[in-house]
Amino acid sequence: MKKYRKKPVVIEAQQWFKEGDHEEVTMYPPNDDPADNCEYCEMWMGDHGRISTLEGGHIVCPGDWIIKSVKGEYYPCKPDIFEATYEEVTERNNPA
Repeated sequence: MKKYRKKPVVIEAQQWFKEGDHEEVTMYPPNDDPADNCEYCEMWMGDHGRISTLEGGHIVCPGDWIIKSVKGEYYPCKPDIFEATYEEVTERNNPA
């Protein structure tokens, strides 16, 4: 099997915590059942958002990053994956 490295691409991203944090995220349909917790983060689903992507709708947990892809689509990314994959662009590390 061959090995590949992800090309260095600058992306736009914003962390989502609550309604209004990102224009592409809508609130998850309300449910008054306090036992209705997220399978990913175990927090109550009423505090979650939803985003439409090319692959369909995705749950957005508080703290997830919303990434704008190189083609302009938005999708969620878990904080641990985001931290392992991306670093903030600064003048020092952006030779453009």
